[in-house]
Amino acid sequence: MDGNGRWARKRGLPRIAGHSAGVEAVRRAVEVCARKGIEVLTLFAFSSENWRRPKQEVGLLMELFMTSLQQEVQELRDNGVRLRFIGDRHAFSAQLQDSIDAAQRLTAANQGLTLVVAVDYGGRWDITEAIRKIARHVACGDVVPEEITPELVRSYISLNDLPDPDLFIRTGGERRISNYLLWHLAYTELYFTECLWPDFGPQQFEASLAWFCTRQRRFGQTSEQVEQSEGA
Repeated sequence: MDGNGRWARKRGLPRIAGHSAGVEAVRRAVEVCARKGIEVLTLFAFSSENWRRPKQEVGLLMELFMTSLQQEVQELRDNGVRLRFIGDRHAFSAQLQDSIDAAQRLTAANQGLTLVVAVDYGGRWDITEAIRKIARHVACGDVVPEEITPELVRSYISLNDLPDPDLFIRTGGERRISNYLLWHLAYTELYFTECLWPDFGPQQFEASLAWFCTRQRRFGQTSEQVEQSEGA
């Protein structure tokens, strides 16, 4: 969700105003997904690299995160949205960690859209954590190296119980995935737009979905094989 700071700068506003506007864009995206019957929406809210930002901005982001979570969680529950978080979280305040845990518990039984929020998350961290856990099992003799398969590694990666993403959307004009869901994006369609995140509304979301529908997803097969399978 890139471009909050630039959105604010273009309007002569402080960066936090862009982040606040970005929260409204999140709300719109959730509404589109719920209306379209999209099963999972994962948002990259705060990366492990974002701690490098100015201390004041990080502090304001944490306050905004806390406030938004407390304000939105009841509505999410009432609308059947299940809220989940992935990432390290150990550097967060105890109050914020408690709020995250409470929000997950409050919405755990919901059967609608699964809204995943990646906070203090990095794809390399995710894979490294999986390797550490597997290494412990190897050290204990529960797993031998020959048993380590992509399927086993995946079982230790965040969101291992959910399908890999079909569509990756990055706003703000950047053309990179920035250490996001590195394991999961192996066959994901990558959509990049110049639109800054606070301006990303239903029309822009619809455009990304229309683009996705033009893609032929082969997963290693030939076009002829896919077309034969679709025609069967």
